[in-house]
Amino acid sequence: MHLLRRCLVAEGAPMAGIDHEVRSTRLARMMDGVLVAQLIHVVAELGIADLLRDQPMPVAQLARRTGTDPDALYRALRALAGEGVFTESGPRTFGLTPLAEPLRTDAPDSVRNIARMRGGREHWLAWAELQHSIRTGSSAFRHAHGTDLWTYLASHPDQAAVFDRAMGDDAQHIHAAAASVLDLSDVSRLVDVGGGHGYLVARLLRRYPELSAVVLDQPHTMQGAERVLAEAGVRDRCELVAGDFLDSVPTGGDAYVLSRILHDWDDQACLRVLGNIRHAMAAAGQVIVVDSVVPEGDTQHSAKLVDIIMLALNEGRERSEAELATLLEAARLRHTATLDTSSHISVIISDVQPGNIPTCTREVEHTGSGQ
Repeated sequence: MHLLRRCLVAEGAPMAGIDHEVRSTRLARMMDGVLVAQLIHVVAELGIADLLRDQPMPVAQLARRTGTDPDALYRALRALAGEGVFTESGPRTFGLTPLAEPLRTDAPDSVRNIARMRGGREHWLAWAELQHSIRTGSSAFRHAHGTDLWTYLASHPDQAAVFDRAMGDDAQHIHAAAASVLDLSDVSRLVDVGGGHGYLVARLLRRYPELSAVVLDQPHTMQGAERVLAEAGVRDRCELVAGDFLDSVPTGGDAYVLSRILHDWDDQACLRVLGNIRHAMAAAGQVIVVDSVVPEGDTQHSAKLVDIIMLALNEGRERSEAELATLLEAARLRHTATLDTSSHISVIISDVQPGNIPTCTREVEHTGSGQ
């Protein structure tokens, strides 16, 4: 039997006690993931799912509309149909499956831009240098490109545009999940530290009519935040502050949120941000961290793979619940709850502990926002 076919047969078998043939085919099947990822990237770039939104279409017509080779495109779509992405509904004619729907640009759970970003050449050159990260603990991206991710994006506007759209799409998914479990009924002034385009604040302001908010982020995000908040009809209840959370954060909030911020940084930089919040917040305030939480043991969880993305791209990290609690405690914050969501992220709640607030003076370079 062909190796790949045996991989499919083996999938789902328990790992313990499997024979040599089954375990080797399972590993081979896992290695096929690199091919599937690139095929998804290609069809996302070509906008195939958008073209198939209303009805199936022959490959010849798809090829004309995308400027691709008909036979090569057929082979790519056939391979993805074998994975459940698209279906060959007729001879050399393909349509969408439920699994392909999120590749549409207008899907509410769209991952098209995420697929375009993750499969981009700049990312794949970094992945080719992953061994460098494992050997040294430093960024594979910097090793591959000679600069960090953020400086690279600043000088490559096309890639930066895809990256920003991908982060915006991801933020909307994450923030919908986070907002659904948060209870801010006792909060009057919320400060979103590194709030990017304000997607989370917009959701929360719609949900809590008495709430006011502040979004702090770099100046280039302000225009996007203006648009998002205005479209949500909550612009009049939100102050936009251009600044760097490594230097200071707005004062007077009784709740501060860090959504997908801490995972970008090492512990020293995180302590600096948290210390700035402790200096600025009200005496009885709370800090809300929205991030992936790495489970203990051998449990399969996307956070363990996202952690490798953070290592390779910008030397950040995902943390376990215990690691996050330790980090918060070092900033004189007490971890009080971890809330699971429908997404891969969790919401970590902490409140103020009495005592001196730690000061971090080491210079660190600002990298980005949580959208």
